[in-house]
Amino acid sequence: MKLKGKVAIVTGGARDIGRLVSLKLAKEGAKVIVNYFDNKEDAEETLKLIKKEGGEGIIVQGDMTRSEDVKRLINSTLSTFPGNIDILVNVVGGLVARHTITEMEEEFWDFLMNVNAKSVFLTTREVVPHMAAGGSIIYFSSQAARDGGGPGASAYAASKGAVMTFTRSMAKELGPKNIRVNALAPGMIDTSFHDRFTKNEVRERVAAGTPLKREGKPEEVADLVAYLASDEASFLTGLNVDINGGLLFS
Repeated sequence: MKLKGKVAIVTGGARDIGRLVSLKLAKEGAKVIVNYFDNKEDAEETLKLIKKEGGEGIIVQGDMTRSEDVKRLINSTLSTFPGNIDILVNVVGGLVARHTITEMEEEFWDFLMNVNAKSVFLTTREVVPHMAAGGSIIYFSSQAARDGGGPGASAYAASKGAVMTFTRSMAKELGPKNIRVNALAPGMIDTSFHDRFTKNEVRERVAAGTPLKREGKPEEVADLVAYLASDEASFLTGLNVDINGGLLFS
């Protein structure tokens, strides 16, 4: 187990990709803190699955756009698993809705910037003082940050672009502490995200245009997260890793 004994926080770790990430880290031996926002049942089911695999973990409710909630998450982590925090995975974020520029309200723009970018800033700021040399931070950007996103996704694409740049900044800033910072830029992954926001015909067309001729699986994303979190990726930092089946090359 490549993460045996390590302590890992997964924000938005209760469902979809977040759940698979939480489970994968636990299977690799990490003690996992599963953060959730509003669905305790999802979080409890994720923790149940972790324990079924013989793993350790806790669930912690919190809004990662609120500094007091982020601090409570860190305090809960350290009180349960004293010592250092070794891994931070920021899965929190989303498209929320599609709005063109002329119909977009200022409040919507601010909300997406908060949930996708501010959450990354706040969790990083609070975790770093408790992260020892060899730590790994992993953010979730998006293919939309590279290509501008689909119709009505400009705010989402811009916020995920901010995550990409912040990844590079933190890699430079934290590198001397031997803390690595990387991000994933997923393409079309088979999750409830696309169930809600992408039409079936669009998904079929995108999958057909992908060299591998399919959508990605959440498990494949989780495998990449576990690799980047491990010492096997010890010389990788500042990357925004595309995981899209070859649909877009950067």
